Amino acid sequence: MIIVTTETVPGKAIAEVKGLVRGITVQEKQTGTFGSLLGGEMDSYNEMLDAAVKIAIGRMVEDAKRQGANAIIGMQLMSSTIVHGAAEMVAYGTAVVVK
Repeated sequence: MIIVTTETVPGKAIAEVKGLVRGITVQEKQTGTFGSLLGGEMDSYNEMLDAAVKIAIGRMVEDAKRQGANAIIGMQLMSSTIVHGAAEMVAYGTAVVVK
């Protein structure tokens, strides 16, 4: 599956537009240290967000495959805090067939 943030795939022609695809997940931070009180990286939160991105993109790809696409153009990520310590991650784009 080709995934690009642009509206075209370099060197490929869009033969068919399948439509919107998306993947959504809500992840909760695991118990543990949340980061230094004096500043710095919040490692456990970073790990949670990294996992959420991978899951959301994976679900978006599965949606595109179900629609018969071989590429996703205009891919974007959106995140929001649902409750303290939990975040929603949404990956979305347009499923297309490229040749």
